[in-house]
Amino acid sequence: MSHPGETTPKRPLRVAIVGAGPAGVYAADILTKSNGVKDGDFEVSIDLFEAYPAPYGLIRYGVAPDHPRIKGIVNALHKVLDRGDIRFLGNVTYGRDLTLHDFRAFYDAVIFSTGAIKDADLPIPGIDLAGSFGGADFVSWYDGHPDVPREWPLDAKEIAVIGNGNVALDVARMLVKHADELLTTEIPDNVYAGLKNSPVTDVHVFGRRGPAQVKFTPLELRELSHMKDVDIVLYPEDFEFDEASDDAIRSNNQIKTMVNTLTNWLVEEHAEAEEPSSRRLHLHFLHNPVEIYDDGGSGHVAGIKFERMELDGTGNVKGTGEFVDYPVQAVYRAIGYHGSPLDELEYDAKRGVVPNEGGRVLDADGNPVPGIYATGWIKRGPVGLIGHTKGDALETIGFLLEDRLSLPPARNPDPQAIIDLLHERGIEFTTWEGWIKLDAHEAALGAEWVGGDGTADVVRERIKVVPREDMINISRA
Repeated sequence: MSHPGETTPKRPLRVAIVGAGPAGVYAADILTKSNGVKDGDFEVSIDLFEAYPAPYGLIRYGVAPDHPRIKGIVNALHKVLDRGDIRFLGNVTYGRDLTLHDFRAFYDAVIFSTGAIKDADLPIPGIDLAGSFGGADFVSWYDGHPDVPREWPLDAKEIAVIGNGNVALDVARMLVKHADELLTTEIPDNVYAGLKNSPVTDVHVFGRRGPAQVKFTPLELRELSHMKDVDIVLYPEDFEFDEASDDAIRSNNQIKTMVNTLTNWLVEEHAEAEEPSSRRLHLHFLHNPVEIYDDGGSGHVAGIKFERMELDGTGNVKGTGEFVDYPVQAVYRAIGYHGSPLDELEYDAKRGVVPNEGGRVLDADGNPVPGIYATGWIKRGPVGLIGHTKGDALETIGFLLEDRLSLPPARNPDPQAIIDLLHERGIEFTTWEGWIKLDAHEAALGAEWVGGDGTADVVRERIKVVPREDMINISRA
């Protein structure tokens, strides 16, 4: 005789996925298309939970709005969720609105795909001075994240951005680009106003290693050259290549492309500009930050000190003992993201992940916790591009399917039961139909937009709604 919650041919496998960014959506999609489901061996019933009222996670709140690729990824995720076989439940926060105990009661398996939204630490003197910011916080602001302040202090003329990955380039580009160029994106009005009034003249991006070791991609790099009235400035003394660099340039087309692009810019730089631009983006390599300092105890950033580095033959660097100062009034660290702990699960604070083996979440003794899984950045750390998340989800779903017949069965697998609980607790959850409404509303705001100061002829596809209450009200109307 079967247990009342047991998965039988008569009842679908109930799975909750916590986090509706690419990692969560890919996991849901892969599960619905798995062989067992396609062959009719069993059915699945998936609920996709999200802490924000809208789906898409990092695609909506972590990628610069002027990226041409975003639209394509959003369209792909939209197609998956629009099929109707995955239920979206937004504005539901794990650990506050629903606990692990709740999820266990209603689902046979839970997959955590909560990503990483905090900045990795940079433990140097002066990092806490006023005017020193985390790049991830700035990204959240310009992406209209509902839970960050609406204003951002943009009062610096000279700015340092520390990091040599895509996020560092995004942050630098958003700081130096003229705001009117961003009107064709979905940036909220408060972000446009803030950037429009910025007095910035110079943004400096600093990497610890050489040009052949940068972590950004050719597309990101090329985007820099498309900005109007912004000069790109490079420094010959930063162009150092060791044996490992030469090997990388020979064997990796992406690195070869980027080094060629940078070297060409260095050569062309002075020949090109007849008239200097009003803003400059400086790219520095072989700089290791050692201290951010203020001006006579003012408590506000006045400059940053670096040690000059040199390559050691392996592509790594060592200090030269030579130090250099740059006067700046703001510093943004963009050296990576870091995951946050999740209630009732073990946490590896050093790596910022939930300990797991291939996606099976582990307990304090290193044993798999039955029915609990992880995918995306909370599983493997904030590395790799969005495309890597698919392979990651495939591995996690593979293990879930392997475990399918031994999962601890949900006590109440009725799909309506979780909805009743959310109502009972007064949680104003949003749905896919609600997102369609909000999506249409944002598009309508774009269509209605009327500019001034020479921007009246700009066509705006959409304008992002920022306040959480507004997002909820529009979605639930």
